[in-house]
This record gives sequence, C-alpha cells and structure tokens, in this order.
Amino acid sequence: MPEATRELVLVGGGHAHVQVLRRFAMDPPPGLRVTLVVDRPVAVYSGMVPGFVAGQYRADELEIDVRPLAKRAGARVVVSAATGIDPEARRIRLHDRPALAYDWAAFDVGSTVAGGALPGVAEHALPTRPIGDFVARVDALVERASRSSRIAVVGAGAGGVELAFALRARTGAEVVLVDAGPRILPERSESLARRAARHARAAGIELRLGARVEAVEDGALRLAGAEALACDAVVWVAGAAAGPLFRDSGLPTDAAGFLRVGPTLQVVGHPELFAAGDCASLDGHALPKAGVYAVRAGPVLEDNLRRVAAGREPRAWRPQRDYLVLLNTADGAALGEKWGIAFGGRRVFDGKDRIDRRFVERFQVLGDDGAPRPGFPEMAGMDADEMPCGGCAAKVGAAALAEAPGRLPPADDPAVVMGLGAPDDAAAVATPRGDLVVASLDAFRAFTDDPWLVGRVAAVNAASDLWAKGVAPRFALAQVQVPDAESDRADEVLWQVLAGARAAFDPEGVTLVGGHSTTGPDLQVGFAVQGFGEGPDSLLRQGGLRPGDRLLLTKPLGTGVLLHADMRGLARGPWIEAAVASMLRSNAAAARVARAHGASAATDVSGFGLAGHLLEMLRAAKASARLGLGAVPLLPGAASLLARGLRSTFHAQNEEGQAAGAVVDTEAACPEELAALFDPQTSGGLLLGVPADRADAALDSLHAAGDAAATCIGEVVPAETGEARLVVGA
Repeated sequence: MPEATRELVLVGGGHAHVQVLRRFAMDPPPGLRVTLVVDRPVAVYSGMVPGFVAGQYRADELEIDVRPLAKRAGARVVVSAATGIDPEARRIRLHDRPALAYDWAAFDVGSTVAGGALPGVAEHALPTRPIGDFVARVDALVERASRSSRIAVVGAGAGGVELAFALRARTGAEVVLVDAGPRILPERSESLARRAARHARAAGIELRLGARVEAVEDGALRLAGAEALACDAVVWVAGAAAGPLFRDSGLPTDAAGFLRVGPTLQVVGHPELFAAGDCASLDGHALPKAGVYAVRAGPVLEDNLRRVAAGREPRAWRPQRDYLVLLNTADGAALGEKWGIAFGGRRVFDGKDRIDRRFVERFQVLGDDGAPRPGFPEMAGMDADEMPCGGCAAKVGAAALAEAPGRLPPADDPAVVMGLGAPDDAAAVATPRGDLVVASLDAFRAFTDDPWLVGRVAAVNAASDLWAKGVAPRFALAQVQVPDAESDRADEVLWQVLAGARAAFDPEGVTLVGGHSTTGPDLQVGFAVQGFGEGPDSLLRQGGLRPGDRLLLTKPLGTGVLLHADMRGLARGPWIEAAVASMLRSNAAAARVARAHGASAATDVSGFGLAGHLLEMLRAAKASARLGLGAVPLLPGAASLLARGLRSTFHAQNEEGQAAGAVVDTEAACPEELAALFDPQTSGGLLLGVPADRADAALDSLHAAGDAAATCIGEVVPAETGEARLVVGA
C-alpha cells in the first residue's frame, strides 16, 4: 500500500458508503488512508426488511458484512459508535475510545425514528430504527404473536404499510395501521394510496387514520381525545428523525436536525465534510428519507471524495425528481408507482426481488462459511501471497527458545525463584527485604491496523502472564515501534497505542509508568509488567499438574486463524468481533477462581497453541493427558476457516515443533478440531489443572465470573512411557 499521509474517515455503513468501499476496492485512491467507523460490522439493506419480517428472506440475505468489503478496499475498520464531531480540531469522537483525526470525513449514519420521546414509546414499542436492532428483535415479536393477538403499526408511510402487510401475513394476528394523517402513503400519489388501502382491507388490516398517538401503554395506545386502542404489541414506524450525532457539533443543520449539504454533498461551510443518505438534507431539495436517494448518492459521493483527495473540484449532484416506489404486500405480489401511475401484481414483486437481491449481492463478499462468493470480482490490493501474521503468531519457534538459553552459562543467583533455569510464564525474584517481585515481558507485531486496539490487546496479553501465576500486575513499561511509513504522525500512533493500553490497565489498577519508543518497518507493541507475590509457594506454576487433575480452559480457541483470515479479507465481521471480545477479556477473574479452588498448575495459552502450552506443563510435571476434542471450545468461524485449509503462518511451527510425536490421535478426530490445538492464540485464556473433586465448582465459579466458554477439556494421567504424551480423541 502506498504511503498515506491524508486521512479519510467514513462514519456509518449505509447504502452510500458501501458503494464507496466497493469502488475504492476496485480502484484504490492513491495517497489516502481510509477508516470506516461503524457501531456494528453488519449493515442491513432496508428494502428487504419487510420481506424478512414476512418470512420471505433469511436474515443473511439482507445483510452486508462491511468488514471484508472494507478490508478489500484497504480500509481499517473501527467498531465503535460515533458520538460527536469536533470540526475545529477535525476529530470524530467515539463512544469507548479516543477520537479519530481526519482530513476529510463523510457521514452515512441513517436516522432514528420520529416520536421516540413520546411517553411509553421506549418502554412498550418496537422502533424500526436503528434498523439492525429492529431486525434482531422482530423475530421475538413474531414468536409471541398469535391469531388472537393484535399488533398496532404506528406510521402509515411506505415502511409502515409494508410492515403491516408483512406482520399480517407472517403471524395471522389482527393488525391495525395507525396514523395521524387523513390517508396512508402521504408522500405518494392518491392513486397508489387508494390501491394500497384496498389491498390492506382485503388482507384484513384495519386502518385507523386521523388518530394521533399521545402515549404507548402496556397493552394499549393512548390516542388524542383519551381513547385507548387495545393492542398486544406496537411497532413504531412514525417517520425519520435526526440522530444525536450532529446535535452539539456546531455544524449546520435544517429545522429537523439533519446535516445540511450542498449539491456536491459537502456540508455547508465545511468542504472537508460530506454526508449522504437519511442523515443529510440537500439544500434546495425537499427529498424524502428514502433509500433510493442514498443509493443514487453513492457514486456521486465516491467520485467527489476521490476528486478532493486529488485536489480537483467536486461535481454537483442533481437528484431525480421522482423515483420508482415498490411496496411488498407479503403475498407474492407488490404494488408500485412512478410519475403518479400505480400498478401491482406478482411480476412487480419479481422485479422488486431482483432489484433488491442484485443490490445486496454486489457487496456480499463472503458466504456464511467465510468463502468468497462465486462471481465476486477480484479486488485490487489483495495479494494472494502469504502475509506474515501478527499478534502472538509472530514469535520465535519453540525449538529456538528452548535451545538458546541452554547455551548460556548458568546464572547461580539465590534470589531467582523462577527464571531461565526452569522457564515459566513469568520470572520471580526475591528482594533482600524478602519481597517477591514477579515480572514478564511480552510484545508482538500488530495484528490489525488499528493502533488503539493493538495497544489494548497487547496490554491484556502482557498482564496475562502474571495472572497465570496468580499474581496481580501492578506496574507496566511500554515498548512501541512506530512504522516508518507513519513517522509523520508518530504522536498520533503513540497516543492511540497508549490510550488503548490504559483502557486495559487502568480498570485493574496497573499503572503505566514509562517506556521506550523506536521506529521500524511495522507497528510492534509490548509491555514489561511487574507485580508482587506473597511468596514462592503462592505461585501457580506450570509444573504442578498431578494425575487425576482435570484440565480447564477458560477461553475458546481460534484467534490465530481468524486474524490470519481477516488480513486477507476472508473473515466475517461478527467472527472478528467475537475474537476481539475474547482477546480483550482479562484473565484476572479466572486467576482468582484458580486460586480460590486450589488449582495445581496454570499457564496462559498464547502463541504455541493449546497443544504446545499443555505439553510444556506436562513435561514439567512428568505426566501425560487425555483430551476430548469435542469439548474444546472454538470461536465462531474458526472451525469453518480451518476446515477450508486456512492456517496462521505460525501454525506449521506449532504442529511440527515441540508437539511433533507427542500428540497422539486415537480416534481419527475431526481434522479442524485437531488443527485448532496448534492454532497460535493472541491473548488467550488460562489452562488450569484443578483437583477432580473441585473441578465442577471451579467451572461454576468461572461461568459466574464471566468466562462463559470455560469448560473441562480433559484430565491428567501418568506418563506411561516416561515421556509426556497428549492423547486426543473425538
């Protein structure tokens, strides 16, 4: 990727921005670093939502996973809600992390639902925006509904009309469509409104027009005039309202709070900012909040972003005066209108279905299993050659680590409690005053181009070495290598890395006291962490396993293959979010449970994989173990990627290194489950040996403490041949 010194931040994954990403993937703009900020990695195409509610589409058919699309565009992805803009400092404020700097920024964040502040709406109604939340919750409403139920749909615009048809067809419940206006579809022609009203009545949908809702109660709508309309559920579709993002920004908005843009889609008075879709109001045009305008604005936005980045003048957009509207009636037919002429029938639905599917499929890079979809064009910038992995998959092999220290003369120092003579997860030394200082140093090459996330995961990972010994970390020193290509913004990179580290350290009482920085070919982050032990006998060591102990694993496996796939644009967004959540989870609670339940031994699972780290423990204890592969938890997507043959670049060293010959497969176990044992983990969980009579109680405590995936994966047995063996079965 060419050196980039200018920053473009795309906020939101709406219909316009997915087109920008696809076009950037086909033809990357030179000299531009792109960041996509989304509050969730999967966008929902609104045009197919009524069909989903009606049961005509699966959820995945209307979803656009923006992460692999963005990766193919060379964009980094930040999953966080944007909360504000500082146009003077040119920064986007985020919910749970430092603000992002920009040279240019574009917004495609949609809108929220109007009337949400009315009494009872938040407590008793299901709003249709944010649309992702609605899609996630509507199935529960459908499951609760029965033919004896009554569902009120508030809002008789196009969205409300379609949802009334969909809910009636899907549930068989009584559906009443409520609106304060004199007719349905007020934004469309009388011809379409009459036709839709006839169709609704024929479907058994009651129309309550001229009825203004003043409050939503449990089991009723409170209408103007104190009338109560009984209902079992309320779906709130009462038009679009501006979200809070621009409220205190000082940016120009219209009377309704939508961001004002000119014909080039640049924010009025702020040529460095752009906006499209429902969040924007185009000066001089009273455009309805319809997805068609966001779709049509996409190519214009992409072209103008490319133009301003190249120092050229942007072009003006003249939106169409009218557009084709197609309404799904959920019975295999649809209604339509253009230029005031209404029509309908099954062929209309077939046409709408083709249009909708074709649009979504243009942006669905991957299938459910992570495999590229057939026919998706090759994207620029996706080198098929192996790219070395980051995180704990970027380390020296086990053989070299075992051999090199042995070539040194022994250090006979009585102060050393744990050190090179008997390697463990951390070192421990006794001070002349009798205190026990426990320390560890851990660093890795960045696994993503988000320095804040790298810093936070690196901090959790470094602290884990001490937690694995049952010691609370107290102080940390940072080591950061800033990429040469980003030396012009080294302060920003360092700030993001250290802010991420503080987000991990501060809640656990770890003080970041200093560190060292250098420049080099890539981003590398590490921390030296220190804490204080109660005494040599208090440490949880690797070599304490005893035959009969149960082996408990606190986190699922799979970060190695998932991060590798993500580098190549082959991992689905929800998979990576699950992996990130696992990497960010501290092992502090698990360490406390281990101490409380008398764990005999512990280690944290990192770059050498579960098999490598377990064999270290077994060799130190002169024992073997039986492992049930079916019990080993895996992160979402890991099994699918391993089954397709994807492997982290460090995987082969794990499989062929210290585990070679020591892992015995007795039952021809599932290949991907066996492969997972060698997958290098970044910020993995703890592997604990716990006496058999305490294992169930320890698992209960782990689950109660938040380690939901913790499970018993096997047991320790005597080493019958004198050498440690890991016997695995299905």
